[in-house]
Amino acid sequence: MNTLVSPPFPYAGEVAALATALAWTATAVFGDIAVRRVGSLAVNLLRLVSASLAFSLYGAIARGWPLPLDASAHNWLWLVLSGLVGFMVCDLCLFKAFGYIGARLSMLLMSLAPPIAAVAALLIGQEMSLAGWIGMFVTLAGVTWVAMERRPAGVEADSTHRLRGVVLCVVAAVGQGTGVVMTRYGMDTYDPFAATQIRVLTGMVGFAVLVVASGWCGKVVEALRDRKAMMLIVANSLLGTFAGVTLQLISMKYIPAGVTSTLCSIVPVTIIPLAVLIQKERVSPRAIFGACVAVAGIAILMWPKGP
Repeated sequence: MNTLVSPPFPYAGEVAALATALAWTATAVFGDIAVRRVGSLAVNLLRLVSASLAFSLYGAIARGWPLPLDASAHNWLWLVLSGLVGFMVCDLCLFKAFGYIGARLSMLLMSLAPPIAAVAALLIGQEMSLAGWIGMFVTLAGVTWVAMERRPAGVEADSTHRLRGVVLCVVAAVGQGTGVVMTRYGMDTYDPFAATQIRVLTGMVGFAVLVVASGWCGKVVEALRDRKAMMLIVANSLLGTFAGVTLQLISMKYIPAGVTSTLCSIVPVTIIPLAVLIQKERVSPRAIFGACVAVAGIAILMWPKGP
């Protein structure tokens, strides 16, 4: 029931995964600025509201279904669970971890997600070749090398805070890795856009409950009045949640979840050009070497699979 679909052209799954990484690279910049202006809960809720409207419009035009009412009970069950784990647990833990251990160590620990996805995928019968495993770990080595370079500024060094941050990041990595596999299992042959819409609707409802429970309704209203923040949030939702997540699901239709998750995890490498062009940062030889290692891993993953 969960065999991979034959791609429409060679390496369609790998291309979709790399396109996902590029989309998430852009949204990382937009999201960072927006969160600094209006807060993470407001950004998470509003980006999912914006994305859900985009999915409804697309569904009405392309599928004749503004809502994914044609999904089976199997689709709904596993995609709702995936939305809770992937959009809520992962994002909440990761943002909280930033305050304890900083982005550098958080990104390093989030590199656990692809191996977790690969191992979890074994439970639904997806196998990975030896070359796939080698490519996955080489890519992770390059990403980790780049992620470890920058030392976080202004992060508390208290051992208790460090332990909390590590635990939160491990939970986030488990959430991301298992969420990817849950999505693949729940989506099966169902439309990727509609599958993503179910996950987005689930996350939107979950974050709405959190916003109300935490008394952040006023913050959300303030965010709606912040024109720059709203432009960034809409761009974030269209590129990251609408295009990026859907491309990730498309990728998982054609290649194993572990490979998809690995290729999508190279954002710390792909963000280097933006850091040079936009933020005028100097890129060290270490960062360049890490990028080359990651590219080598991708090359192994995309090595011709035979006739």
